[in-house]
Amino acid sequence: MDAFLAVGTLARVGPMCSEVLSLRALNRALLDRQMLLRRAPLPDAGTLPDAGTRADRVIETVEHLVGLQAQAPFPPYYGLWSRLAGFRPGDLAELILDRRLVRIALMRGTIHLVSARDCLMLWPLLQPVLDRSLNVVFGQQLAGVDTAALAAAGRLLVEEKPMTFSELGARLSGTWPDHAPAALAQAVRALVPLVQVPPRAVWGAAGRAAHTSAESWLGRPLDRDLPLEKLVIRYLAAFGPATVRDIHAWCHLTGLREATERLRPSLRAFRDERGNELLDLPDARRPDPASPAPVRLVAEFDNLLLSHADRTRVISEPNRRRFATRNGIFPGAVLVDGFALGTWRITRSRGAVMLTFEMFESISKRDRDAVMREGERLLAFAAPGASGNDIRFAPIA
Repeated sequence: MDAFLAVGTLARVGPMCSEVLSLRALNRALLDRQMLLRRAPLPDAGTLPDAGTRADRVIETVEHLVGLQAQAPFPPYYGLWSRLAGFRPGDLAELILDRRLVRIALMRGTIHLVSARDCLMLWPLLQPVLDRSLNVVFGQQLAGVDTAALAAAGRLLVEEKPMTFSELGARLSGTWPDHAPAALAQAVRALVPLVQVPPRAVWGAAGRAAHTSAESWLGRPLDRDLPLEKLVIRYLAAFGPATVRDIHAWCHLTGLREATERLRPSLRAFRDERGNELLDLPDARRPDPASPAPVRLVAEFDNLLLSHADRTRVISEPNRRRFATRNGIFPGAVLVDGFALGTWRITRSRGAVMLTFEMFESISKRDRDAVMREGERLLAFAAPGASGNDIRFAPIA
């Protein structure tokens, strides 16, 4: 595995450090670990002895990022495009079809695209998050239900045939007629590791969100040996330096303070400009805050903007509020000098394609030209045949 993607062995370090990391230092560290300061090379399998190298690099990237949020089917394609040079839609579609990458509810109870290996390791650790969410939303509707029996019945049904939640709830209501079908189906989602099966999320295809169990789909049992400390290490490798509150905002797990205390002898500590303690891997890269950051177009729902309690390292608080939408959609972000200064969206109508940028503030002509060039690359990826004439900047509100 490439050294950039690997989590190295932790060395023992000294006591807590009082070194302060500026906002720009945190920004550049995050962008570097998110592979957004420079795109990682994606080798051409046709020129290498190992034909699997290209696919392996995609999987390594997904694992380094600890998955990509995927509550909508196609943002992970754009997330990988923004990080891997030469990435093509088929690079991901093929891995979904051959079951090396899967979509399953994990961090924060949301759907993530992860490797098969991570699916089997992460779900047992994160299942309590799903369970708590179920109790908050559907607890009263499930009063009196034997959840063990419900989980067994639901597993049997989806392993016989992948089902949508509507279909699953309807079948389960035959046994539990006094309970809402939607609540029954969501209970199975929380109690059984359910993956969404193709053609859902396959580029160029359409499909309903049908589910089966991870064990059935992958032909292997769950791996329940992942310690919480290992998950913290992986988070820091992809999102650090970070506070304990940041780690919780990413995964919603409890017990994180105790886990970080157990790890403390192997971590390095800093302070942010507000005095909050930041934890990090001792040998992780922390680039010069003055390092240039190229314009990047970040995918909808990208974890870059969702995985910290304090997101000011990549988006200001006023701009974060502008990102919020009434329908819960988190739009694609335009990064200028490393910070989210606008949004992007692609619309299609009667065969026409339009990429629209909505900036939150005026930017220089140089930056605007860079946004335009990145937009042209995005259209070449998403809509071959489109041109610069299909790009527009909306008026600044």
